[in-house]
Amino acid sequence: MDLTLVEEGKEYIIKSIETDDEELDAFLFSLGCYSGEPITVVTRKNSGYVVSIKDSRYNIDSQLAQAILVE
Repeated sequence: MDLTLVEEGKEYIIKSIETDDEELDAFLFSLGCYSGEPITVVTRKNSGYVVSIKDSRYNIDSQLAQAILVE
């Protein structure tokens, strides 16, 4: 499932990043968002999602959230 379907406040493990855009993939990797890392959706907002990765919080849009698959 992708991040748009997860429960807020619950920690998930990133299974994969599904995107054909190499820049987007590199951007997510620079945030510490890659396979095997824990991620938590802190809250949903109109403009996207606030996620916690490696003790940092980031605001991502729905397109990015759909590219991040978790288990």
